[in-house]
Amino acid sequence: MNTPCYVFDFDEFENRANTITNALMDIPLTYSIKANPFLLNDLPDVIAHVEVCSPGELEICKTLNIPGSRIIYSGVVKGEEDVHEALEYGVDIITCESLRHAALIQRENVKVKTLLRLTSGNQFGMSYEDIEYIIENKDEHFSNLDIIGLHYYSGTQKNLRKINKDLEKIEKALNSLKSKLNYEPSLVEYGPGLCVEYFKENNEELEMEHLEEAAEVLNKFKKKFPLGIEMGRFLAASSGSFFTKVVDSKNSMDTNYILIDGGIHHLNYFGQKMAMEIPPIDVIHNGYKYSIDEMWKSKGSVRSNSRENPYCICGSLCTIADVIVREVSLPELNVGDVICFNRCGAYSVTEAPALFLSRELPSIYTKKGDKFTLVRDKIKASKINVKGL
Repeated sequence: MNTPCYVFDFDEFENRANTITNALMDIPLTYSIKANPFLLNDLPDVIAHVEVCSPGELEICKTLNIPGSRIIYSGVVKGEEDVHEALEYGVDIITCESLRHAALIQRENVKVKTLLRLTSGNQFGMSYEDIEYIIENKDEHFSNLDIIGLHYYSGTQKNLRKINKDLEKIEKALNSLKSKLNYEPSLVEYGPGLCVEYFKENNEELEMEHLEEAAEVLNKFKKKFPLGIEMGRFLAASSGSFFTKVVDSKNSMDTNYILIDGGIHHLNYFGQKMAMEIPPIDVIHNGYKYSIDEMWKSKGSVRSNSRENPYCICGSLCTIADVIVREVSLPELNVGDVICFNRCGAYSVTEAPALFLSRELPSIYTKKGDKFTLVRDKIKASKINVKGL
C-alpha cells in the first residue's frame, strides 16, 4: 500500500448505518454524499436515499449506477439544465431553495416531488414567508410542484440543545402552514448534524450517547410529523483512515520535527485549529502497531521496550501552516515508519486544499472484510494546475 493514501472501510460504514437506523426505529435515513462519495461504492441497504448537492455529485451517482429513485437533489445554484438532467435521470426528490428554484421546477412539464427548504438564517433555503407564498399559490403558479414537505439543516457538530431548537422552529412553521393553508407534509427531511468526537479518549462511547439523546427527541417528533433524517459526518467519519509515511526527522530549537509525505492538503479534521488537538493516531513502528488510544488508557505509559518522544508532525507543503499535530508523544519514530490518522472518513478526502503546491493527490483504497481494493491511484496535481501536462 503506497502512502499517502486513504482507506475507507465498508464494514464500518454499514455498521454505523445499522446502528443509526436501529436507534431511529422507522425513520428513513439519507446519506449526504458530500461527506465522502467513495463510500457510495458499497451503499448499505438501510440507507433509503442519498443527497447530492451538485451536478458533479449527480454524475458520480450515475457512474456508480445509484438509481434515481434513491436520490434527493439538494443544494443552491441549480440551473435549468441541472433540474432537467436530474429529472431525466429519475431523481426522486428535488429541494427548492428559492422562488427562482420554484420557477425552474415549474418549467418542467411533469409533476416534481419537491421539498421546500426552510432557512436556518444563512444563504441556504427560503424564508417562511416565501414557503407560504409558494404553497398558497401552488395551483396558479407552481402546479408542477408536488410539494411533499420541508427540508431543514442548520449545521454540523450540534448538541442536543441546538437540535431541540431546530425541531421547535420546524414545528412552528408546520403548525402555521396547517393553520393558515391547511397544508400537511408527507416528509420533513432534517439534518441533525450530530457531533463527531475527533479528539476525545472515549470518542465512540460519547458518540453513542449523542445518538441516544438525539434519537429520543427525534422519535418523539416522528410521532407528530413524517420525519426523515439525513447525515453525512456522523455516518461516515469512523469509516476512514489516512496512512502517511515518515520521510524525514530533525530536532530544531528543542522541537522534534517529523516530516511526512502527506499534509494538510490531504488531511483535514473539523475543529483542529492550529493543530493543537490530537486526533486518533496509530503508528506502525518496527512491526508494532502503537495506538494513541492505548496511551490514553494507560495514562501515558508505553511498552517498556519503546522509548517515547514528543513530536511535531508536519506535512510536505512549503508553508508553516502545514502542521498536522503540534505536539504528541509517540514511540521513537524512524524514516519509513507509517502514521495512521483515524476517524477521517468524512469530508477530509475532498475538503482539504488538494491542489496547493501541486503535490500528488493521495490514492484511495476501500476495504471489505480482509479485501483491499484500489479505487483511485495517485493523481498528479501538476496535470490539473497547468495546461499541456
